[in-house]
Amino acid sequence: MSRVASPFRPARGLGNRHLQTFLGSGFRRRRLARLELVGCDATHEEVTLAAGGAARLQGIFSRPRGPRSDTLVLLLHGWEGSIDSNYMRLSAARLLEAGLPVLRLNFRDHGDTYHLNEEMFHSGRIEDVLNAAKDALQRWNPARMIVAGFSLGGNFALRTALHAHSAGLPLARALAVCPPLDPARTMDAMEAGWWPYIRHFEYEWRRSLRRKRELFPWRHGFADTVLRLPLRALTAWMVEAHTDYGSLDAYFSAYRIDAAALGECGVAIDVLMAADDPVVPLVEFDALAQQENVRLELAGNGGHCGFIEDWATRGYGERWIAERIIANERGLGQTRGDDEGDSP
Repeated sequence: MSRVASPFRPARGLGNRHLQTFLGSGFRRRRLARLELVGCDATHEEVTLAAGGAARLQGIFSRPRGPRSDTLVLLLHGWEGSIDSNYMRLSAARLLEAGLPVLRLNFRDHGDTYHLNEEMFHSGRIEDVLNAAKDALQRWNPARMIVAGFSLGGNFALRTALHAHSAGLPLARALAVCPPLDPARTMDAMEAGWWPYIRHFEYEWRRSLRRKRELFPWRHGFADTVLRLPLRALTAWMVEAHTDYGSLDAYFSAYRIDAAALGECGVAIDVLMAADDPVVPLVEFDALAQQENVRLELAGNGGHCGFIEDWATRGYGERWIAERIIANERGLGQTRGDDEGDSP
């Protein structure tokens, strides 16, 4: 086990946790992310992956044009994020520059994918990700996989590690940035915290639900009064109407990370967390840091998935992911040669 102090130090004037959080999704960083990904010497292919039964997930598979690793990196975004979130594009760019193929995956009902599945997204749908990862394994035949995620995507990444062996995934490592470990505590923290965070999530989720209702009115004919519910009540409605969990407590338990189980999963785990995260309580990480296969890196600042290093909005989070994965690659296999016929 290890709990290490992070070398991350924001530039002067960038230490505030709310500023860190909001700059992470800001316009300047959006432009930086777009330019860095476009500037990579790589091909990008939109793909639709089988997620079990009739379910489908959309992704972008990117690979370097030159020599590349036999490891496929699966990137997972946070709740109401997408494959085009700033941290997803910037992480992909870093990894592609290092010669690593990358699959950025949208959860169902994220990005512009509401039409792909009639049933709506909820955080218990780990089978979606596991099945999509198995489809990716069959398509591209990597020697090994690594999964990395941000916020809720980090929670999914850790659960992917928990189920990797039983799912038949050759998972070498899982990385998570600011993952919620105990959803019940995270909900409590958001309700007790600064109001813009919970209002943001309510706004984005209501927008998603409206879109779902427009596409599948025969399945999702809920009234506008439902959309006016606060976050906890709206979550309880979703659990009762669209899952088999039966209660909010059972739903939260379904995607709570069991630290002891994670310690026995046989996968190396890296977690980056900020002590000042305004969304995910730090107390959740004590038990996690005690597991022998877990390396917890704790930064004093960073907000929620921010880790903005300077006023150009370059981020430590995506650099951390790339550096940890590159360290994993040392001594593992050989890179493949150039492929002929890759399409842009």
